[in-house]
Amino acid sequence: MQLLAIQRILGLLLMMFSITMLPPELVSWWYADVAQGPFITAFLVILGTGLVLWLPAASYRRELRVRDGFVVVVMFWVALCLCGAVPFALSESPDISLSDSIFESVSGLTTTGATVIQRIDDLPPSILYYRQQLQWLGGMGIIVLAVAILPMLGVGGMQLYRAETPGPMKDDKLTPRITETAKALWYIYLGLTVACALAYWLAGMTLFDAIGHSFTTVAIGGFSTHDASIGYFDSPLVEGVAVIFMTIAGVNFALHFRAWHRLSVRHYLADAELRTFLALLFVIAIITSIYLYLSGTYPGLLESLRHGVFQTVSISTTSGFTTTGYHDWPLFLPVLLLFSSFIGGCAGSTGGGLKVIRVLLLFKQGMREIARLVHPSAVVPIKIGGKPLSGRVVDAVWGFFATYVAVFAVLMLALMATGLDQASAFSAMAASINNLGPGLGDVALHYGSISDPAKWTLCLAMLLGRLEIFTLLVLLSPGFWRK
Repeated sequence: MQLLAIQRILGLLLMMFSITMLPPELVSWWYADVAQGPFITAFLVILGTGLVLWLPAASYRRELRVRDGFVVVVMFWVALCLCGAVPFALSESPDISLSDSIFESVSGLTTTGATVIQRIDDLPPSILYYRQQLQWLGGMGIIVLAVAILPMLGVGGMQLYRAETPGPMKDDKLTPRITETAKALWYIYLGLTVACALAYWLAGMTLFDAIGHSFTTVAIGGFSTHDASIGYFDSPLVEGVAVIFMTIAGVNFALHFRAWHRLSVRHYLADAELRTFLALLFVIAIITSIYLYLSGTYPGLLESLRHGVFQTVSISTTSGFTTTGYHDWPLFLPVLLLFSSFIGGCAGSTGGGLKVIRVLLLFKQGMREIARLVHPSAVVPIKIGGKPLSGRVVDAVWGFFATYVAVFAVLMLALMATGLDQASAFSAMAASINNLGPGLGDVALHYGSISDPAKWTLCLAMLLGRLEIFTLLVLLSPGFWRK
């Protein structure tokens, strides 16, 4: 283990992160709100911490090994979440505890969208902006992590991005150099954010709200500058913009890169994961809308379609925006939507969940086993896009799924041990490990009423979900630390 190399990179990353405290400080100065001090203090603390880590190892230039990469990724995300909590902990509005500050930071950076804060409309503009910015930074971090870093490290489940997987990514990286990959993804991510902000603004939002919601829409985060979320605007046009950009952000960013690079939509049309993703959204939206109409939840078919489509896209992509209290809908629908979040977005997107490609492969594996029962001697390959997958990829997906289920069960039992009822514990764990946000029962509106042990458990679940589970669990393996 090259501790000096890890220390050097961690210090550099923290110094870079400290710069993100300056934009909310400018917002605070512009609006003359009461939250100016916390951001300056946070900037100095994080910058100083980064310098202390970096200076002793500044001249250490050796290449990272695979094990070093795992440690860097995990340590940076943990450090990032702790540093991101500093402005919340120091601010007088909101006046929340250290545990709540860390929970809000973890939720923001992992793009989960679960919040412990009530009366969001009354927060200072700088804090409102900072919450939105956290999710935007976390969303981009996930894209670079998933497409540029994890394939290089060979993290479990991410073998889907390797050459043996049919689809847009034929190599470990989109471009020959990882820095070029990250740069290309930044351009796409930034371009989508600007386009989303302009669309929101033209749809009737204020410029402040448009920028803030574009951050969390493209990041599939779900934080809002209002307690009522997107429902605050009560605008079909705003909701339409959100649906379009949530769907775009739920697509593999490698596809966006290929389409932009070659000025062609052929890659979208040929991608089996995208077709499955859109088909699932369509079917669930139709079921939800028809059920809302037949149950009389809304007065007309158009109103049922409006809320049904929006909530389907929001929950299925794990965005977590709301236009109404979907937890008050007929019980079948909240559970259906919650289950849809387990599928989540496409691999290589800012969405959470298992990812569509894994669910598709699990389904195909199930169908293959049925075919083998009928024809025991037959050789039935699993194909995606007409090309067979290697057994290694299928094994990786099964391993990920089994670990996911086991982790979910253990952490859900831990939540119930803190006093949460079964429905609340299940929905809270689903919303956290899938990086969704809103749950049911005691966590339908916010997470402020649950105990601190429950919040720490959910913080772990959010990190596990965001880091693809194995990235974090591998550090607990004794074999990882053997020379």
